[in-house]
Amino acid sequence: MLMILKLDSEERSAQLSQLHGWVAVAGRDAIQRHFEFGDFNEAFGFMTRVAIKAQEMDHHPEWFNVYNKVEITLSTHEAAGVTERDISLARFIDQVAGNAP
Repeated sequence: MLMILKLDSEERSAQLSQLHGWVAVAGRDAIQRHFEFGDFNEAFGFMTRVAIKAQEMDHHPEWFNVYNKVEITLSTHEAAGVTERDISLARFIDQVAGNAP
């Protein structure tokens, strides 16, 4: 079985600085970003693209959606914290989101 290593706080900070809009979650070893789209259809299309990639990676985000708003939290449960897998998925999400705040 492949060992998944959690990023230390210095590595996580360095990686976060290269992402768009992701922040550390207070009281938890996780990262989070909020998105807002033009309408529900745009938000759902975005979520579908992320879901397909997450399934390919066997890495599934926590998320919350109401109408045009999506909140995504990433953390690797097996490592009890943020790993390179979370950063990789966050980069993909940033690309898919484009200019969404």
